[in-house]
Amino acid sequence: MPLVSVVMPVYNSAATLGTAVRSVLSQTHSDLELLVTDDKSSDGSMDLLMEFARQDKRVLPGSAPEQGGAGRARNLAIERARGDYVAFLDSDDMWLPEKTERQIEFAAAGSAPLTFTSYFKMDADYEGEGIDFIPNGRVVRAREHVDYRAMLVRDHIGALTAMYDRTVLGTRLMPEMRKRQDYALWLSIMRDGADARGLPEPLAVYRSHQAGSLSSNKLSLVRYNWELYREHEELSLPQATRALAGAAWQSLRNSRI
Repeated sequence: MPLVSVVMPVYNSAATLGTAVRSVLSQTHSDLELLVTDDKSSDGSMDLLMEFARQDKRVLPGSAPEQGGAGRARNLAIERARGDYVAFLDSDDMWLPEKTERQIEFAAAGSAPLTFTSYFKMDADYEGEGIDFIPNGRVVRAREHVDYRAMLVRDHIGALTAMYDRTVLGTRLMPEMRKRQDYALWLSIMRDGADARGLPEPLAVYRSHQAGSLSSNKLSLVRYNWELYREHEELSLPQATRALAGAAWQSLRNSRI
């Protein structure tokens, strides 16, 4: 049974954190560790995490030495990972119960070191649990195959569905960027020659338009995308412009789901 290390950054997420954590702990593939880094929350998130840890030894909370943003919080968790696979979930989203089991089977069958899945969208005020979620028809579809060239035009991977094989790729950290560090990680993995495979089955649920969410206010990401293309990927001006247009189109398209 492969061990899955689940990486979760937390900042003032007490309102949704419980749902996210329980969606991990209720996975049908139970051989996992939930590595949570609290980024100096002030709303009791860490107290909630410690209570989960007392109830389930798979929950492994950690506290950032100083507030550094989601990317640094994720890296602090990744550095503690012991698993064969590293998967990602934000504290305002959730997984469906068979997500880990189905994705491991899919990754093994296709010999894919980086995989992702389709996912549902839900409203910010959704109060249900992952185990009770009823499919709502709002699905962001995963592309079957994505290579570096395709990813430059558009980020096809929903971070809440991403999982990489640490036995193949080693421990891969996210670049120290304020935002879009997840996109930068997928690009760096693919730049090194590994393509990504998408599982069409929706196995996670993304909370849309959540105030304070790591993914809220899409317009604010334009500057970060541009910096990623120009500075991190060293794209030419025409290439970066084309990539930015693709990112904007994707954001508009997904917002209508």
